[in-house]
Amino acid sequence: VTNSQVDFKNVSFTYPAASAPAVSNLTFTIKPAATVGIIGGTGSGKSTLLKLLTRFYDCGEGEIKLGGVSIKELTQEELLDQYALVPQKAQLFAGSIRDNLLMGRLEASDEELWQALSLAQAKDVVLAKPGQLDFQLEQEGRNLSGGQKQRLTIARALVKQAPLLILDDSDSALDLATGARLRQALASLKDVTKILVSQRVSSIMQADQILVLDDGKLVASGKHEELLANCQVYQEIYYSQFPKEKEAKEDKEGSR
Repeated sequence: VTNSQVDFKNVSFTYPAASAPAVSNLTFTIKPAATVGIIGGTGSGKSTLLKLLTRFYDCGEGEIKLGGVSIKELTQEELLDQYALVPQKAQLFAGSIRDNLLMGRLEASDEELWQALSLAQAKDVVLAKPGQLDFQLEQEGRNLSGGQKQRLTIARALVKQAPLLILDDSDSALDLATGARLRQALASLKDVTKILVSQRVSSIMQADQILVLDDGKLVASGKHEELLANCQVYQEIYYSQFPKEKEAKEDKEGSR
């Protein structure tokens, strides 16, 4: 694979025993090194899209390409090398913080681990622990807060240094300020394609391109301002999360 461009062409998929497709006729392109947000309500097809991209499932119809190559032509290992995925539920195991981070890439140096921790806004978390990188985590990271677990899971994905970074609703436990710093840090990764899947508009507002899913279909694609002006589904999501903006907009329209 020569670059990390993602192409979906007329992709549809129905889960076994389901009466309707989970996604239908998805067509879009994600340019190399772009930051793309994917948003939609529950059941809109966001998770299915990721499962198809990572070949957890094969699409029923259509084609998915990575760097111009159909993902069906890549071995599972070749495809795995291309992306680092941060799942919705942070997964950590019993062992040191260092052991957990090295799951991303076994030969990574401590310096690279600190660099990833810094980008993931997790450096302070580790510095505050006795033993720092040698601090022992309990199974599933039970001795950390939800936000700390998410940041360590993001750091592990960054240690891998894959050309494609996929964050699946993985800032949900972070406060807004930490989330904002994380997105700023990720923006500094110049040659990595970043796919941010979220239910929170604030997580994807700054993306180069936002894909809006509704009921398994791609209903709009564009930047935040365009979608806020033209896409009803996006407007509904945005104003439900920013009610004050909605009041201001209605006041403005009412005073005309």
